[in-house]
Amino acid sequence: MSGSDDPRRVHFQSPGYLVDRLDAIAELFEKDRTDLLVEAIHEYIEDTASSESFQKLVATKYYDEQLKFETVKQLVGVETAQHLRILKADLEDEPLDLAAPDNTDVYEGDATTVETAADER
Repeated sequence: MSGSDDPRRVHFQSPGYLVDRLDAIAELFEKDRTDLLVEAIHEYIEDTASSESFQKLVATKYYDEQLKFETVKQLVGVETAQHLRILKADLEDEPLDLAAPDNTDVYEGDATTVETAADER
């Protein structure tokens, strides 16, 4: 285990009927209650992190400076976080200072025109 994977004790309260069901499932599979809870939490986090609505929420909050990059990495993973950082940098960039195009005939007079319904009015 790496330093960030060291187990931590977490204390929370749960309705008794959920604990009873969890214990029955643990007994059925001959597993420890903690192992089942960790597995369930892991699956929930993976499902949540991969949902489009969650990723949009994270992106919005990151672009609005409500989340730091390190938090974004924890929420959506390193690869997606890197993509969001690149997109954010693009959004923050100043527009390119390009001169307006001149009136050069790029088609050299060989352009074909098409009449549309709007032209007929």
